[in-house]
Amino acid sequence: MATDIKAEKIQQNNVTEIFPVKSKQKPTTRSTTQTPESKYWSSFKTKQIPNLTSSINSLTFSPTNPNLFAAARSTSLTIYSAATLSPSTTLSSFRDVVTSASFRCDGALIAAADLSGLIQVFDIKKRNALRRLKSHTRPARFVKYPRSDKVHLLSGGDDSIVKYWDVAGESVLLNLYGHKDYVRCGDCSPIGGADLFVTGSYDHTVKVWDVRVDNSKSVMEVNHGSPVEDVIYLPSGGLIATAGGNTVKIWDLLGGGNMLYSMESHNKTVTSICVGKIGKEGLEESGETRILSVGLDGYMKVFDYAKLKVTHSMRFPAPLMSVGFSPNSMTRVIGTSNGVIYAGRRKVKEDLDNKVSNFWGLGSVEQPQRRALKPSYYRYFTRGQSDKPSEGDFLVMRTKKVKFAEHDKLLKKFHHKEALVSAIGNNKNPESVVAVMEELVSRKKLLKCVSNLDTEELGLLLVFLQKNSTMPRHSNFLMGLTKKVLQIRAEDIRASDVLKGHVRNLKRSVEEEIRIQNSLLEIQGIISPLLRIAGRR
Repeated sequence: MATDIKAEKIQQNNVTEIFPVKSKQKPTTRSTTQTPESKYWSSFKTKQIPNLTSSINSLTFSPTNPNLFAAARSTSLTIYSAATLSPSTTLSSFRDVVTSASFRCDGALIAAADLSGLIQVFDIKKRNALRRLKSHTRPARFVKYPRSDKVHLLSGGDDSIVKYWDVAGESVLLNLYGHKDYVRCGDCSPIGGADLFVTGSYDHTVKVWDVRVDNSKSVMEVNHGSPVEDVIYLPSGGLIATAGGNTVKIWDLLGGGNMLYSMESHNKTVTSICVGKIGKEGLEESGETRILSVGLDGYMKVFDYAKLKVTHSMRFPAPLMSVGFSPNSMTRVIGTSNGVIYAGRRKVKEDLDNKVSNFWGLGSVEQPQRRALKPSYYRYFTRGQSDKPSEGDFLVMRTKKVKFAEHDKLLKKFHHKEALVSAIGNNKNPESVVAVMEELVSRKKLLKCVSNLDTEELGLLLVFLQKNSTMPRHSNFLMGLTKKVLQIRAEDIRASDVLKGHVRNLKRSVEEEIRIQNSLLEIQGIISPLLRIAGRR
């Protein structure tokens, strides 16, 4: 007898563990998780600089601290502080619309070109024009200071001529012929001093020039395939990036001008490109660089030319005309066609220990040292509770107590009808109600529960079916249940006006869903042939 009692106790202890009822897993849409690089580019908090009245044709940063940036708009050139994003200087002695600007390597002077063909060199502090370079017979479209040269300038314009200037003498040293259409852009090599540079034109060509060559002809030429809007040297000096049409192309100059990759992620014309460095926490930079491109489709794309893929994309509400990125990786500016600059400043965690000062600002106040922990302190026994585990640590997880809902407790006691009524009446989430119904189906008790419902409980079930039977996720299961309910409880429904009203509402919602589905099928029939025709092109 004692052995039988022990056996019963062992069987009771070996009962399988009971878990809360959960709905069956359904296919879900893929959630887009941000990559670390997307988080980095999203950390630039965008601020609008409005009311500039006209298109922002050019944005350029000073190569020296504090990295001021200049915005060319209408007949003026405005210089902004990269730290506060507020205007500090405005240069307005232009006859026509300013098209391009470039800082000298020491950041003391800035050169600007306008549609009259005039190029002016300004002292930023005194705001006066030091030199006026006049040789272009048609609008000047770009001007560029070499990376490490203070006395020469490069310019190009609608007269299809590239000019190499002596700034001090206000004279042209070289007229470089070769382009057959408007010269729109150019850049100077980061290596080789002021001797090498590249220009792009609307004749679809990009030419590499060397001022040491006597015959004034280009030393290399590549064909972009579209009118070239912008061209830049990449930091190595052996690669260039060109923008034209809706493509950005990477070219290997050291390899004879071979095209390495063509990025076609824009839907409209790419108007401007620049190079941006990935910054680390703090003010230092990492060695990774990216190509930032903007276009008339309103998108800014970040392109990793080492991995040959787009790593980030941002949408703006207007066509984009220009883009700039500060050398210290802290500020990003984008100019639009409607006169708004979207300036983004990256937030950096400040070192609070270095910024603690006293009330009067007379000096820093030393932080009080924390006393050593002793077993008599409360903090001694709670130490380490907030520490995060490091890699390689073995984690001992505390088991969480499972919380059961009311219908789970009733299912555990095999009170099936009460569990169904509790789920319908107390649960606003249809997923939980369907989970209980699926559990009752697996126990072969659902139809029996439906037949035992009284009039009020049957009304609750019909209201639930009327609200959720047309949901695509559960329609297959609930529509089958609806048919069974109407068959089993037909007599009770005829005898009650309230239940008749619920059935009429259910019928109305099903008819509305059928009408919507038929309309969608008609639309699909119209679109499908158009998509097939578009796919053949």
